[in-house]
Amino acid sequence: MAAIEICDLRVVRGGKVVLPGLSAGVVAGRVTGLLGPSGSGKTTVMRAIVGVQIMESGDVRVLGEPAGSPPLRRRVAYMTQTPSVYADLTVSENLRYFAQILDVDRSRVGETIATVELEREVGAVVNRLSGGERARVSLAVALLGEPEVLVLDEPTVGLDPVLRRDLWNTFHGLAEQGAALLVSSHVMDEAERCNELLLLRDGEILATGAPADLRERTGTQDLDSAFLRLVEEQE
Repeated sequence: MAAIEICDLRVVRGGKVVLPGLSAGVVAGRVTGLLGPSGSGKTTVMRAIVGVQIMESGDVRVLGEPAGSPPLRRRVAYMTQTPSVYADLTVSENLRYFAQILDVDRSRVGETIATVELEREVGAVVNRLSGGERARVSLAVALLGEPEVLVLDEPTVGLDPVLRRDLWNTFHGLAEQGAALLVSSHVMDEAERCNELLLLRDGEILATGAPADLRERTGTQDLDSAFLRLVEEQE
């Protein structure tokens, strides 16, 4: 059974059909990339998975439960594009606060700070951190409850290449421990870092598969070219 199962998801917002009837699955122990240009519906898909998106029709199940249901609150974590932490608190204060809300052991604070490699900034106020460091604080918060499913919305946007590499290494480490990760991006070179891909265009799944399989299918050398070839085939 897939960790995330989406069936005929239809979302209409402001009179515009954002998702016309999307179906997809995400398995545990893998990093699945949700790739597509800005405005293709990636964030809407992710909001539906965590249960905060109004759906016109369709079904979304996570770990066998309806998306957003109370049993999933500790089992699913969502990292938004904008850092979801308090700018006037230190790294440690943010983590201790959210640990109390989630009712997790305080030992998790140190563990998650170490996971995202922020030990040197533990006492720093968040608004004095770089954009990449703030993103890592948000990721640490998402990891506090040891979630089985992580939904990460463009977590590496605007970060330098070294930090992007380090975060992707973290993502794969979590997958190796059994978590299911869905990571969105509009940057095709990041697709190569994923185990599986869901290519999204205009609210519809254009193609799915491993990066190598998609390159082979389209007869191209890189995923930018593969995406364009798939668009041409669709048209």
